[in-house]
Amino acid sequence: MKDKYVIGLILSIMISSCSSDNKVQKEPLNWPDSSAPIAEKKAHERIIHGDTVSDPYYWMIDYFKKGADSAQVVAYLEAENKYTEAMMKDTESFQDILFKEMKGRIKETDESVPYLKNGYYYYQRTEEGKQYFKLCRKKGSLDAKEEVLLDVDKMAEGFAYYAIGGATVSPDNKLLAFSVDTVSRREYVIQFKNLETGELLADKIVRTSGGSVWASDNKTIFYTSKNPVTLLSEKIKRHTLGTDAGSDAVVYEEKDNTNYIGVSKSKNDQYIFIYSGGTLSSETRYIKADEPNAEFKVFQPRMKDVLYDVTPLADKFLIVTNDNAQNFKVMETPLDKTTKENWKEYIPHRQGVLVQGIDEFANYVAISERKNGLTQLAIRNLKDNSQHYLDFGEAAYTVYPSTNAEYNTDVIRYGYTSMVTPSSTFDYNMKTKDKTLMKQQEVLGGYDMKNYVTERVMAKVADGTEVPISIVYKKGTKKDGTAPLLLYAYGSYGNSMDPSFSSSRLSLLDRGFIYALAHIRGGEEMGRQWYEDGKMMKKKNTFTDFIDCGKFLIDQKFTAKEHLYAQGGSAGGLLMGAVINMSPEIWNGVIAQVPFVDVVNTMLDESIPLTTNEYDEWGNPNNKEAYDYMKSYSPYENIEAKEYPNLLVTTGLHDSQVQYFEPAKWVAKLRATKKGNNVILLKTDMDYGHGGASGRFDYLKDVALSYAFLFKLEGITK
Repeated sequence: MKDKYVIGLILSIMISSCSSDNKVQKEPLNWPDSSAPIAEKKAHERIIHGDTVSDPYYWMIDYFKKGADSAQVVAYLEAENKYTEAMMKDTESFQDILFKEMKGRIKETDESVPYLKNGYYYYQRTEEGKQYFKLCRKKGSLDAKEEVLLDVDKMAEGFAYYAIGGATVSPDNKLLAFSVDTVSRREYVIQFKNLETGELLADKIVRTSGGSVWASDNKTIFYTSKNPVTLLSEKIKRHTLGTDAGSDAVVYEEKDNTNYIGVSKSKNDQYIFIYSGGTLSSETRYIKADEPNAEFKVFQPRMKDVLYDVTPLADKFLIVTNDNAQNFKVMETPLDKTTKENWKEYIPHRQGVLVQGIDEFANYVAISERKNGLTQLAIRNLKDNSQHYLDFGEAAYTVYPSTNAEYNTDVIRYGYTSMVTPSSTFDYNMKTKDKTLMKQQEVLGGYDMKNYVTERVMAKVADGTEVPISIVYKKGTKKDGTAPLLLYAYGSYGNSMDPSFSSSRLSLLDRGFIYALAHIRGGEEMGRQWYEDGKMMKKKNTFTDFIDCGKFLIDQKFTAKEHLYAQGGSAGGLLMGAVINMSPEIWNGVIAQVPFVDVVNTMLDESIPLTTNEYDEWGNPNNKEAYDYMKSYSPYENIEAKEYPNLLVTTGLHDSQVQYFEPAKWVAKLRATKKGNNVILLKTDMDYGHGGASGRFDYLKDVALSYAFLFKLEGITK
């Protein structure tokens, strides 16, 4: 440990010597004279709505179909990997330095803040040099003897990928249900462990979403079963320990293939809920946890364009819903009268405040809200309905309820971070209003937040809307157009990209980069309308917002177009593909991670995992209007013979969210069509899927490659 600290200290000194205070001159690019792979073209046509489209790279879909082209697919991906390796060969030692530098900031021997549940303190701890973690508990006191429930470091030995999808302890504290994915396609096998003997039970449940819920009898669990082809969550099943999982009862089957489903248990342990929901509407079913064989009752039948979520209290249910409330409101209803005609207003709808969720306790509820693009926590006393907000004092930050497993407590645990504040865990006494810092992420190597600056600016985009941008840079970085800047965004599914700290990002900032996070439409940062204005037939707002944010940062002298870079992953990779088609000239380089770029073909193929779940986000191209709009922005469909920025594309062969063939086809078509000498690199991880490596250090190798790509384009060599 001491040696690693010394290395980290030396690296931090090396970094500071090439920071923005010492301006680095951008040198001419020196790419190796290596020939890029040329993908074979094979005749294939898509014909729909009277529109015929040639797709000569369609054959690349064949790997999972195990057809005649499977071996050729693998050979092509491996050729692309060799090309990327050759083109980045001169950065290998730099990548190694970056990897060790980022790894050196991580406290390897560490422990999470313990939380109390049913008489036990639970926590995870990591050990020096180990990629995974140990799940542990202590009975009654933190001074008690440690029990190691799962030694994931040992369990993962021999696997290229290993992920725990869920771990839940039975109500009597004697059994553990946990799930494992060793393929990286988010298909989990649920297993059981006797915590008194350490033995694994014979029960195994395959092809699940990973989570499991115990009934009160300590022998019944409920879980979500997946379709083996589409990977859709289709059924909720009930399993009794000691029985054949193949005969598990189906307690709910979702007929609407645009919905996701799941099963959960209330914090007060009284109810088990089944949730079914899409983008526009949802439905909840429930039973008493001590009646596992009861038939699930519908809380409120699904309503057109209405979402609702249920939280039980001792004397009533609270319902967060957007029924005639775009930014959501909170309703209440008696425990025995759950349908809508019995609902009464508890917290009214407010135009400027988005209600995101509720954490319940015996005497309080904590309401997660979003106002002016920032998250906030409101605490309401259930006895007198008085309410107050927590104060955080930073211009741009993120706050969220953390692990709050205990129901009978006056203390809420929450997480807090900003672009300069490492991830922090606080305990807040809702009665006394006392706040206690339980843990802050330790950054080895001498990090001092005073050496960094964070800003929040508003960019006015083409239609007059103001889009927030969160920015961080090292003190002394000049805003005269000479600094390189990496602009990141996502902009889909209503997922908000909130400002947070990243220790690996310091490797960019310390070398003079500015990092900016654009809160573009399609997310929910500014309320529900922000999402509505960036989906379906308004999806292009997401792309134009990002482009205009880039132009704003150039106009404000944060950077210049020869120093401007963009990055996004998954649906954010779609964003990357769209913006380089629409405005390729303002980016010097782009990183597209697991990019969703073949939108039309994917959304037409219901056999591809998750396609039908996405209809409410992108539209269903079997409808001509949706098809035409989707085709007008899909990155793969709109490649033209023009100059594109330098491009690094990453994917995973086993990706279940965005299949490998989307970026592979996109790269092949780009390379065959584009003009100019800018490079296109494709890196396929042959062992992993959508989330990349499972170990806590291995993913940093991908970060090091991305950073080395940016630094190479900037002429930064150390």
